[in-house]
Amino acid sequence: MLRNGAAKASPSPAGGSAAAHRPVRVWCDGCYDMVHYGHSNQLRQARAMGDYLIVGVHTDEEIAKHKGPPVFTQEERYKMVQAIKWVDEIAAQAPYVTTLETLDKYNCDFCVHGNDITLTVDGKDTYEEVKAAGRYRECNRTQGVSTTDLVGRMLLMTKAHHSNIDEDLDYRKHKDNFGKGPKGHSPWTGVSQFLQTSQKIIQFASGKEPQPGDTIIYVAGAFDLFHIGHVDFLEKVHLLAERPYIIAGLHFDQEVNRYKGKNYPIMNIHERTLSVLACRYVSEVVIGAPYAVTADLLDHFKVELVCHGLTEVVPDKDGSDPYQEPKRRGIFRLVDSGSNLTTDLIVQRIIKNRLEFEARNQKKEAKELAVLEAMKKMEEKEHETGLQS
Repeated sequence: MLRNGAAKASPSPAGGSAAAHRPVRVWCDGCYDMVHYGHSNQLRQARAMGDYLIVGVHTDEEIAKHKGPPVFTQEERYKMVQAIKWVDEIAAQAPYVTTLETLDKYNCDFCVHGNDITLTVDGKDTYEEVKAAGRYRECNRTQGVSTTDLVGRMLLMTKAHHSNIDEDLDYRKHKDNFGKGPKGHSPWTGVSQFLQTSQKIIQFASGKEPQPGDTIIYVAGAFDLFHIGHVDFLEKVHLLAERPYIIAGLHFDQEVNRYKGKNYPIMNIHERTLSVLACRYVSEVVIGAPYAVTADLLDHFKVELVCHGLTEVVPDKDGSDPYQEPKRRGIFRLVDSGSNLTTDLIVQRIIKNRLEFEARNQKKEAKELAVLEAMKKMEEKEHETGLQS
């Protein structure tokens, strides 16, 4: 599948100068299960290394064999990755082990992966072959987020991950223990704190102002655990205008917790901001938008259309309709995303498979620790050899 109208690079004629201008084609692959801003950041960095990014997504069968049960189906995962704005093309059913044959099939110069490690079911590095051939590049893994941590937040039902709450004992214990094997803690599967910076927001933001002729559309919500339901909704909103400029208003954690309850949102405001900014349909994000869509907000952003999905709209604190102003102006529209997936349903999937997920994380951690131990021994051996020579 080609995205953004980009064309496949054709080999330049022998002796021609076109070779210097041939687009650099980059390959990334992965499970991309429960896609979060860490995945998006990897793809952003990979795209910056070349001109055209192809992302291979593994099948449910391959993931189940090497890691354990995926949360999302492969069709859902294909669609999620395709919605990330730095992705030019999706390669469905990509093999779990990255080979030179795959890179050549898609005419890719090299593949990019984060500076963690990916292992097969029998503990082998999945990038061994491309590393040996010099067709492997590395980018920095995003600190402070992992699927492991997000699953833990769902299961714990505490609110300690919210941006305004001091960490509680249960969450600290989770960060210390979740996915931790009996022999220690892997730096790749472990949980660390996410620290938002202005630089990170700049890297994710498009930086484009609305232009004359653009239709400014406003949508608001939690956009928690940014998922297919959100993507389907935003895609439908995007189709409402010839030149849409979509502004997404994200509510603060306290506000989301007021209308969603339990331990929602699972992702705090900083994390949700990056997840939404990574979506190709979104032009701008309002961080901490007011729950009621006010006249001031509509006038400030020159909003021409306000959209909401078919999910329930909880009244504001004073019992009023948060959309009464856009309705009064005649610019409010309900949009059917065609998807019934909600954050609640994702959490239910996780809880249903809780034991399998916990076992999966412990197995993954054990394999990573074994590799760390082997690397340490190799370094010690090299050091001893160096001393003897």
